[in-house]
Amino acid sequence: MDQAVDSQTVVKADAPLSESEKNAIIGGVLLSMLLAALDQTIVAPAMPTMARLLGHAEYLPWIVTGYLLTATAMAPLYGKISDVYGRRPTIYAAILIFLAGSLVSAMAPNMLVLIVGRAIQGAGGGGLFALAQTVIGDLVPPRERARYSAWIAGTWAVASIAGPLLGGTFAEHLHWSLIFWINIPLGLVAMAIINKPLRKLPIAAKHHRIDGLGALLLVAATALLLLALNWGGSEYPWLSREIFGLLACSAVIWSAFALRLLRAAEPLISLEVLGNPIVLAGTLSLFLLQAANIGLAVYLPVYLQSILGLSASESGTAMLGLMLGTVAGATFSGRTIARVVHYKRIAMAGVTFAILCLGILSLVAGHASLLIVEILTTCIGLGSGTTFPVATVSVQNAVDQAHLGVATGVLTFLRSLGSALGVAILGAVALGYGLPLAGEGTQAASTAVEALAFVMIFFTAAAMLVMALVALVLMPEKPLRGHPEAPVLAD
Repeated sequence: MDQAVDSQTVVKADAPLSESEKNAIIGGVLLSMLLAALDQTIVAPAMPTMARLLGHAEYLPWIVTGYLLTATAMAPLYGKISDVYGRRPTIYAAILIFLAGSLVSAMAPNMLVLIVGRAIQGAGGGGLFALAQTVIGDLVPPRERARYSAWIAGTWAVASIAGPLLGGTFAEHLHWSLIFWINIPLGLVAMAIINKPLRKLPIAAKHHRIDGLGALLLVAATALLLLALNWGGSEYPWLSREIFGLLACSAVIWSAFALRLLRAAEPLISLEVLGNPIVLAGTLSLFLLQAANIGLAVYLPVYLQSILGLSASESGTAMLGLMLGTVAGATFSGRTIARVVHYKRIAMAGVTFAILCLGILSLVAGHASLLIVEILTTCIGLGSGTTFPVATVSVQNAVDQAHLGVATGVLTFLRSLGSALGVAILGAVALGYGLPLAGEGTQAASTAVEALAFVMIFFTAAAMLVMALVALVLMPEKPLRGHPEAPVLAD
């Protein structure tokens, strides 16, 4: 009986998906992913308004931190859960959790409730990031899958641009709660779009179980690490006992999690996945690349305002070069992968180009014109963007269908963790060279001191890209599968 059930759940050739159904699913999951991405950027312009109306401004950073903590910690859990119970119920659960958090946030009477709502949002949003890429991996063979990575990069670019504009407009002209109310109809639309076609996706590992203790250890270890990265250098000095204690506790729990992976009958993250050299190198390269990119995106506006004298709105417009360059690089890479044998070289060449441009930017940071900065940042985005499709497709191509969700969840988890680490590292560099975080009070420092700080920030980001390049060089290159192995989803 079990074997019969397994055969029916692994292969559903009698109900293949049409191209229109595949496109509907991809459109729906990207819409849900856009919701989660928007909520990382849309709140920033409205935060002063929230603080004024809800009070307790000292807890304002937790509006961002609360979302980041739960989104990062939950990402790998969703991959495993979707492998066991199927994509449709898991992605529905993620959307519903995200919408519940949006409802709590929109109706928050005070800052504490708003922070709780944001944490609930993150618990759902972390799943939407991982599941969007996992579902695309189910539908499209690896050789064709890379071009959809450009769609994912475009989704992030839209969120990066539209989020601050919508957040500022809602807070200034309407009401801050619309930032969260808008998620409700969009989330319901996404669920309606993907409802019927998602039923045809088979379950690759229905009879497996979730390791609850392993999940708890992973969430706790990640939360403590992210707290240390967020508080270090801002709330507490990096060498304070508070930060040291958080890091020590995180290290102990990470050790317990590793021990659990070795001893559990069915670990949360398969040792087969973790031991795969392609998965290790691919996730590490994306982790380092994301650390450099997000750190650069945070401190580039500060540079544009303090060194080049741009206003806040002008610096936001000037960021378009980096964002659009990243999308263009991902698009080029995604369309080229299917046409070449040694697809890894695309990312290696792109990252090398980005390192060169970032090195030049660090050398001319003190006296560059806006035009030069725009050209260099666009080229940095163009080069680094090529890695996203290559790393994603390489990792997904390296594992079988039963472990696709886990591998994609690990990739998403390390990408999010890289974002937090990159901001923390570049923030420590900024403070070490006398540049206050968020650019406040920079008029008190001389231009030479500011310029030196940004030289070191850009140089540190370049060093991260060098390490990402090394990981790509060491990553084995496995020929991409031209057709999905299982389940059978042929037209």
